[in-house]
Order: sequence, then C-alpha cells, then structure tokens
Amino acid sequence: SKSVEVTKGINGLEKVKLSQTHGSSVEVYLYGAHVTSWKNEQGEELLFVSSKATFSPPKPIRGGIPIVFPQFSNLGSLQSHGFARNRFWTIDNNPSPDVSKITNGVFVDLLLKPTDEDLKIWPHRFEFRLRVTLTSGGNLVLTSSIRNTDAAGKLFTFTFAHHTYFSISNISEVEVKGMAKLDYLDNLKNRTRYTETRDTITINSEFDRIYLSTPKKIAVLDHKKKQTIVIQKHGLPDAGEICLIFLRIWEKKAKTIVDLGEGEYKYFVAVEAAAIGKPVTLKPGEEWNGRLELSTIH
Repeated sequence: SKSVEVTKGINGLEKVKLSQTHGSSVEVYLYGAHVTSWKNEQGEELLFVSSKATFSPPKPIRGGIPIVFPQFSNLGSLQSHGFARNRFWTIDNNPSPDVSKITNGVFVDLLLKPTDEDLKIWPHRFEFRLRVTLTSGGNLVLTSSIRNTDAAGKLFTFTFAHHTYFSISNISEVEVKGMAKLDYLDNLKNRTRYTETRDTITINSEFDRIYLSTPKKIAVLDHKKKQTIVIQKHGLPDAGEICLIFLRIWEKKAKTIVDLGEGEYKYFVAVEAAAIGKPVTLKPGEEWNGRLELSTIH
C-alpha cells in the first residue's frame, strides 16, 4: 500500500521509506538527505550504492544520490562538493500548501538550515527544502527549493548538483542519447572546452565531462537489462545553464577510492543534473527551485 515510513537504517541512522501500491519504493537517509534506493515495480534496484559505502558521519555515503551544495567540486574555498551531503537534515511535517498541491504521489520534505559552525565556513543564512516524491507511476522526483533567509541584506552565490549513481548491468552495455552538438568541459584535460560530435555516447575508458546547456530530457540505455532511464530537468529557467556531468571512473582510479568495492566501477554510471555553468545568485528573500525527475522505460 501507499506509505511513508520513518525507520532506522544502517548504523542506526534514520531513513524514510516511500512505497507505492504497485511495489515501487524509495529510501532516503536524513543524513545528507541522501536517496540510497529507488526500486521499480518488480523490486529491481535502479541506483548503485557501493558495497563498501560507510554509513558513518561525517563521511558522505558512496552511491545513491548525494546532494552537492553550496559548492560543486573544488570550485570554491569549501570542502569538495560542499557540506549538505554530510549534515543531518530534519523532516518537515508542515510542508507549505503551495508545494504540496503539485505533488502526485507519496512524498517527504527534508529541511536543512545552517548551524553556527556552518556559518563560520560559509557565512550565509539559507533554508534548503528537498521534497522527495515517489509518483503513482513509480517515478522519482527531487524538488529543491533554496531560499536566502539573510536579514542583513546579503546576497549569496552557489553551485548545485544531484550526483546520481545509476545501477547498470555493465558499462560496455550502456549508451547515453541526446548529446550531439553540446559543448562540454573535459575534466580529464583541465576543463578544456570541446563540442560533442556524437549523438549517442558509449563509454569505454575513463570519462569525466561537464556538458553545458543540456536538453530537458536525456536517456541512459542499458541494452543488457533492456531498460532505459530517462532524466528530466524542470523549472530551472533562471539557473542559466543546467549541465549534465558524466563521470565514469576506470580501474586505475577505482583502486584509489577506498569506499568502492573491487571491480564495482563497471556497474554504475554517474550522471549529474547541475547548476554550475553559471552559478546561482540569490538576494535576501529570493528562492531558487530545481526539479529532477527520473523514470524508466522497459
């Protein structure tokens, strides 16, 4: 049946489980507002979590969908990828009505506000509300609302990403469609800018690119599973360029990542929907909204 259930997960960390009548489910940990599971109606897992992921704060969880905020990678003075992914979020039991009327499905609202410690490293007052929704059709929707709550009139600028790890049968079976003519920055070549010539991308070596101004819809095809995951980005007109980052590590690099199991690099592809090409600036009282919808086609 349809339900929202708060339970204890790995290492006693609290998590919320969303379930739909037909069998699909989503799990999100309050630590990092981190989605760690998204299963289809057949109970098959669509996200990858490392077998060696440590669910022990302050280390981020390896896999699932970490939230990158307020800084992408090393583009700033904070720790790489910011701090939202290693803070404890709270459940908001009184979501605002204007947000709930657009929701079709079961959902939970998680809230992050800066602590005094956070304000020392990033001196900006904000409220980040993440709504995690499992629709009646089994789609996973992540709606982010980031508001500048500073009373002193200070604006702030941030970069943001959902760093989704998709579970795949094997990297050799995967294609990504819809990329032709896009500009991208190649992270393996000091973020040099190139233009993509292929519409369909196959990946057979280390791959780390930021595609700029991507279309609203991108498809990741897994031939062996006969399954396509569709990534749709909505409501992000003000963010300027919404990028997609494709990250595909290879054996040599994989060995340097301590919380990744042996050989596991073959079984996931990371695709991030992000606002980094043009960072987002908010004046006091202003709010930025972004929406990411993941669905599958068999």
